[in-house]
Amino acid sequence: MNTLTGQTFENQRVIVRVDFNVPIDDNFEVTDNTRIEAAKETIDYILNQGGRVILLSHFGRPTGREAKFSLKHILKTVSETLQRPVHFCSECVGPEATVAAEALGQGELLLMENVRFHKEETEGNLAFAEALAALGDVYVNDAFGAAHRAHASTTVIAQFFNKERKYFGKLLEREVMAIQTVLKDGKKPVLGILGGAKVSSKIPIIENLLDAVDELIIGGGMVYTFVKAQGGEVGNSICENDYCDYALNILEKAKEKDVQIHLPVDVIAGDDFANNANQKICDITHIPNGWEGMDAGPKTLEYLEKVVTKSKTILWNGPIGVFEFPHFAKGTIALGAAIAKATKAGTFSLVGGGDSVAAVKKFDLQDQMSYVSTGGGAMLESLEGKQLPGIVALTK
Repeated sequence: MNTLTGQTFENQRVIVRVDFNVPIDDNFEVTDNTRIEAAKETIDYILNQGGRVILLSHFGRPTGREAKFSLKHILKTVSETLQRPVHFCSECVGPEATVAAEALGQGELLLMENVRFHKEETEGNLAFAEALAALGDVYVNDAFGAAHRAHASTTVIAQFFNKERKYFGKLLEREVMAIQTVLKDGKKPVLGILGGAKVSSKIPIIENLLDAVDELIIGGGMVYTFVKAQGGEVGNSICENDYCDYALNILEKAKEKDVQIHLPVDVIAGDDFANNANQKICDITHIPNGWEGMDAGPKTLEYLEKVVTKSKTILWNGPIGVFEFPHFAKGTIALGAAIAKATKAGTFSLVGGGDSVAAVKKFDLQDQMSYVSTGGGAMLESLEGKQLPGIVALTK
């Protein structure tokens, strides 16, 4: 990787592709600035090395120029988070953008308008990418959350800079190294934890992880497909009958690869998919009709804690219960606490993929993990073993 470490950017205009696709409320107030905060290290480094930073980002999925998707709505939060004044340009290409970029002084920061206001961005249009590239002397990609998109500003733009003029940002570097630690370089035993509702949505990840981990915990709604495949009774629990044969195949593959798969032994079942549903503890193989598995049971949590404790590298992708309902969040909280305890004792822990990231944030566990990924889709594709276009483009 061509990283920023040791580089100087005196009097250079540096294009930094960031992922400022942050959530906002009805008043256009940013409700979570994590992604902005995550880019701060890269931006600070370049500015402190004498550079002038031009920020490119997408925001939402606009159809043409839609005012509600303007990056000007987040300008105040960007400035507050970065603790620096930030200029704004209402274009990202064209004469106005060129003038704004050339007017930047040393140590100054410019946020360009949403690149997705131009359909050429998502099309990966070559001319549009070249126009973006013309804004600066150097290109830095720090948008891991968009690295799986072969878009103009994330991938195509890189070909207009030779290898010595394009870099991995600090965030992108950390994300890549964290994934590599789990999939290639992790201390053994390596543990994968997969949660979520459906086996069908995790097939490529399961297949890839069987070559990377020593042990695999399967939790969440996926469990009931595995249980039913082995002859268990799952009541009204979510179950993909069409994937029962696949589940058996996975168990067989794991045995062949000497990967130990851990399934829950008991479950907290509810008589309705609701927070206030009546509860009862059931053996995982005997859930009565009219009841559905909603969370891991007490014996399971005791068992899983032992598995987590002995692991030296942990990947957590997906909660093990319906954590959105407080009455069924105990399992996910307990699992998170066990991973945090292991991390404190020296285990490397990576949390990646939408709901598991949401869970560690909700229960204030994010600072107790080794690394919490900022990229949902990009992280999932990395775990599937895919090469991300935005990363490949930096190495050519």
